[in-house]
Amino acid sequence: MKNNPQNHRQIGDIGENQAVEFLEKLGYRILQQNFCIRGGEIDIIAKDGEIFIFVEVKTRNNQSFGIPEESISPQKLKFIQRSISLYLKQRHLSEFDTDFRIDLIAIESMKELSEIRHYKNAFVFDDF
Repeated sequence: MKNNPQNHRQIGDIGENQAVEFLEKLGYRILQQNFCIRGGEIDIIAKDGEIFIFVEVKTRNNQSFGIPEESISPQKLKFIQRSISLYLKQRHLSEFDTDFRIDLIAIESMKELSEIRHYKNAFVFDDF
């Protein structure tokens, strides 16, 4: 498969769908996928009990560009933080008074098998 934006997006969509299924099996309630705002996106928004979970999903179908965990830049983290702030603000919530965490799901997909790694609290809001 050639490395073009359409294929890249398809791989990402497949990974996000796998991540949703994975989280649902853990008992998480999925609130939204692909929350987009200008300059940012949150792949999955879920709840684990009363805690909001903002999930960044990274999928790779080979390691020619490294493992999924290596692909998150400081700029991407700033976009995630901005997106979370706006998501909470739209719901009249504050990042200071709302329980939430930011998780990373890394997926390496090789043919029909996928390895899913879930990092809870992968990023701390203040770190960006």
